Amino acid sequence: MPSTNPRNYDATPSRKVAFLGLGVMGYPMAGHLALAGHEVTVYNRTATKSIAWCAEYASAKAPKHAATPREAAAGADIVFCCVGNDDDLRSVTLGADGAFAGMKPGAIFVDHTTASAEVARELYAAAQALGLQFVDAPVSGGQAGAQNGLLTVMCGGDAAAFEAAQPVAMAFSRAFTLLGASGSGQLAKMVNQICIAGLVQALSEAVAFGQNAGLDMKQVLDVIGKGAAQSWQMDNRGKTMVDGKFDFGFAVDWMRKDLGLVLDEAKRNGSRVPVTALVDQFYADVQKMGGNRWDTSSLIQRLK
Repeated sequence: MPSTNPRNYDATPSRKVAFLGLGVMGYPMAGHLALAGHEVTVYNRTATKSIAWCAEYASAKAPKHAATPREAAAGADIVFCCVGNDDDLRSVTLGADGAFAGMKPGAIFVDHTTASAEVARELYAAAQALGLQFVDAPVSGGQAGAQNGLLTVMCGGDAAAFEAAQPVAMAFSRAFTLLGASGSGQLAKMVNQICIAGLVQALSEAVAFGQNAGLDMKQVLDVIGKGAAQSWQMDNRGKTMVDGKFDFGFAVDWMRKDLGLVLDEAKRNGSRVPVTALVDQFYADVQKMGGNRWDTSSLIQRLK
């Protein structure tokens, strides 16, 4: 659902766009594009969600839904995408019904899936061979960021494609930044997830330690949150961890997928990521506890 406090959209010229994948992130992202005045055609593997999206945004500029990615992409200036993993991404881009088969020459495919850098480079090459443009653009900010149109987007690809897509993508972004050649966006997202994994584990240990010591941890978090220990995780998840609430969007299953990408890439580039590997196993413990759909701050549950 869109934010209850709709953002002020920049006066970006209306473009014909498509959005593939209407999950918890894609649904509101596509909505912000529609609210910004763009002509949006959506595709989702479960068609009922596409139909529901069109009904919700019926007052926008001619919202449409398509039966295949190819149909959704036909005539679009920019095709946005947010699906589950590498295989899902290949399924909506390649083949007779894939978006690449329907895109007009010079059109831009912007992929917001958190996927491997390898698949980003593969699809960049495939797009180039067809006279298309491809930008890997994973996001950070979670479900709330998508709903409020305040995502941070990390991009890899060619400058011309990035510059053409950026004004349109700012409908759902607070920052949309080019970080290098194809694959750089996915690599930057891996850096982001490494940081989050370590921060959440440290915060979990701190909160559990303070509780065992008999401290009022909400008061403690207020105090230390004004000092060097402050972080987004502390500000937004510290007190909910104290309360044992873990229904704030980004699920443990998704984090394990992302950390799997990190660990695979670390093997390729020779990086040592011992803390990340350990936290990945801690998240496996949470899954065994039935916490697959709990948010990532649920790491604290395995300490209780």
